[in-house]
Amino acid sequence: MPVMGIDIGGTGIKGAPVDTDAGRLTRERVRLLTPEPSEPQAVIGVVRDVLAEFADTEGPVGITFPGVVRDGIVRTAANVDKSWIDLDADALFSATLGRPVTMVNDADAAGVAEMRFGAGAGQRGTVLMLTFGTGIGSALFVDGRLVPNTELGHLELDGHEAERRASAVARETHDLSWEKWAARVQDYLRYVEMLFSPSLIVIGGGISKKPEKFLPFIKIRADLVPAKLHNDAGIVGAAMLVTGD
Repeated sequence: MPVMGIDIGGTGIKGAPVDTDAGRLTRERVRLLTPEPSEPQAVIGVVRDVLAEFADTEGPVGITFPGVVRDGIVRTAANVDKSWIDLDADALFSATLGRPVTMVNDADAAGVAEMRFGAGAGQRGTVLMLTFGTGIGSALFVDGRLVPNTELGHLELDGHEAERRASAVARETHDLSWEKWAARVQDYLRYVEMLFSPSLIVIGGGISKKPEKFLPFIKIRADLVPAKLHNDAGIVGAAMLVTGD
């Protein structure tokens, strides 16, 4: 039975049923805009609309969140409304939607999927997954084990949070060419490489569909590859974490 995975982002909320044994969506995903302001009840309304598109699915739902989540409780909310902080999201979503919900960090979910079914499959040592979108998400793995909630997009880079300079949205906001944006990404990657010495860095998010636009301009020591699951990784990982896969 497919499991529903939903990925909450700063600009969009997308979801689909997932075959967690194969690591793939069983139907085309639905994407709706994240409401403004992105308060919990408003976001829950959009999540309900996404679920309504797959009314024939039942059972638990895995949902990602762009911030630190510990035991279902939101601890940070960088790219959504601050009213999420300290909210028991698991309990609220479960009660409102009428089905069990497990909330996890968005990049952690994407990383879990990519380590099982994508570019990180079979990789040992230290592996870092970075998702470039509204912000920069991170998932750190050591010998295949997740170190949760690293949130490395908030490291300081050139006097600013890294994601304010090097996220995919920052490229669009500052109207940067791919080459100029890649120079910022390279500075960021060299910084995290100095801190963690990963053997592999996987680049995820929507930009992973266009690696030829920016990867040739980036030179670092670690192997650098695009995610294989692209922007579906968060949905797949959310469903996997619900089922314990």
